[in-house]
Amino acid sequence: MYELKVISHFAGAHQLRNFKGACEKLHGHNWKVEVYVRGEQLGDDGTLIDFHDVKEATNKALQTLDHEFLNDLEPFREENPSSENIAKYIFERVAGELGNRRVTVYKVTAWESDTACASYYEEG
Repeated sequence: MYELKVISHFAGAHQLRNFKGACEKLHGHNWKVEVYVRGEQLGDDGTLIDFHDVKEATNKALQTLDHEFLNDLEPFREENPSSENIAKYIFERVAGELGNRRVTVYKVTAWESDTACASYYEEG
């Protein structure tokens, strides 16, 4: 099994509804996002997938979030834009973009600070 990781960034503001604490107030982060893809077979060129393709799919997902008030975006109008839900949203978008390739998206980690992150992955 091979695994690749790309790292990208976006800036966004949010507030967590029904949350008792500082994060209930409007605040922003410069998010770091890690996207991991896995696959069992390399292509004839000796690569699993071009890093550019994974970065492009990741950046396409992040463009929908960058410099936005996340609570106003469709996926987060009802669901809190927590790090956990942001990681899941990015996972689903990137997986949809990379669809029919030799790779599967394994995990997405969304860092809201240097010391706090959440990951989403699907088993199986």
